[in-house]
Amino acid sequence: MGFVLSVLYFVVNYLTPPVLFGPLAVARVELILALLILLVSLPKLTGSYIFKTPQSVALIGLIFAIVCSVLVGQHWLGGAIQAFLGVIPSIYAYFLICLHCNSKAKFRVLVLMLLFVCLFVIANGYIDLLHGVPGSSPSLSASTENINLNIWNMQHPYLLLTTNLSGEQVYRLRGLGIINDPNDFGQLLVCVIPLIFIFWRAKKTFKNIVFVALPVCALLYGVYLTHSRGALLALLAVVIMAARRRTGTLPALLIAGVLFFAAMAMNFTGGRDISVSAGSDRTVLWGEGLQMLKSHPLFGVGPGGFVDNCGCGHTAHNSLVICAAELGIFGLFFWCLFLFSTARDALAVASPENVSEAVPAMPKDESLSQGIRKIEEIDKAEINRLGRLMVLSLTGFLVAGWFLSRAFVMTFFLLGGMVEVAYEMALQRGMIAPRMRLSRVLMYTGGLAVSLIILMYIMLRTVNLMH
Repeated sequence: MGFVLSVLYFVVNYLTPPVLFGPLAVARVELILALLILLVSLPKLTGSYIFKTPQSVALIGLIFAIVCSVLVGQHWLGGAIQAFLGVIPSIYAYFLICLHCNSKAKFRVLVLMLLFVCLFVIANGYIDLLHGVPGSSPSLSASTENINLNIWNMQHPYLLLTTNLSGEQVYRLRGLGIINDPNDFGQLLVCVIPLIFIFWRAKKTFKNIVFVALPVCALLYGVYLTHSRGALLALLAVVIMAARRRTGTLPALLIAGVLFFAAMAMNFTGGRDISVSAGSDRTVLWGEGLQMLKSHPLFGVGPGGFVDNCGCGHTAHNSLVICAAELGIFGLFFWCLFLFSTARDALAVASPENVSEAVPAMPKDESLSQGIRKIEEIDKAEINRLGRLMVLSLTGFLVAGWFLSRAFVMTFFLLGGMVEVAYEMALQRGMIAPRMRLSRVLMYTGGLAVSLIILMYIMLRTVNLMH
């Protein structure tokens, strides 16, 4: 029951309550669902591994940092409550997955859920494109541009009308709710593409075409329709990571280079350039973010404070910068704690050197034997494959996140939960070493946070010298 309700909760958050429940959405069905899941989940807390993971410490610290950033940076108690309620639905995803996803079958259901969300948005966006988009597009006159755009966006919720550098109109696919920006939806698509290969089976050509190749092609078409430059770069990074294991680093880079030029020739970005000069406006915003961190080092300027303090009406377009600027060093540390722990566990599960074959357990005690038989069989190859797919998915998320201010989105915490499920599967079967001690994780996290800030500073200095 808890797992089924959790999957429904994720779908509701991605597709929004009005889409799923229609007029009933005004009854705050999503809140009722969240409370119901909480009641169902409470008995599962007893004996759960969830409190043994550094990610749980990270999320508790992150919530505390968000509340403190508003109280200290903005001196607003009501805003602290709003910020708390705003981040809880996303963070909730990690705990739900760790509590209720405990088998290969449930892991695959999560992937199918994400695939359903993506295909639902792609299908609706494609229908919008087919039904008279050119004829129903607004006339962009100087006096009525905003009014017409607002009306048009209401009529076509899955498309965003923009203009490229040449002044041509471009229709960009987007979702609703937490994926209502083409770049956000593009990030989700890139994360889901590697996970589809969980259904790949050796020497099963027909099944692989139906259950892997066709869905991946549909998702790639969705990425194309978003015309997201960040999603394209993230997709190429996933290709490099996936190909280098078989071909080596240099051939993988060459493959990615060929794909990049092919994508640009196909107008993948909708006529928008990918270059240092084209991204100069974003680097200016990144610099503004580092200045905010310098002036508010401990707790930052508070959630949403970047736009107010920047004065240009734009966000940072970088997950690291937005986290550092709005939550300060305190919040950045806990965000990096979640990131480091998740990445470390994913890499450990993906490594054949770190994973051994399952330890055979056949105790003489009949009661213990019955308990062990309940653990489903899973071999080293399956665990390694799960780990590799999660590494690829995280790579896509992080590369796309370098160009998006999406440090606290549900997808990040959902992927973190899936990584811990794979790690726990290996741990229960004696296939992998226990999790790293929290004291060591905290030490490495501090180094990661400082290194990322230095990396951003060096990058900005280099870009400035190139201009």
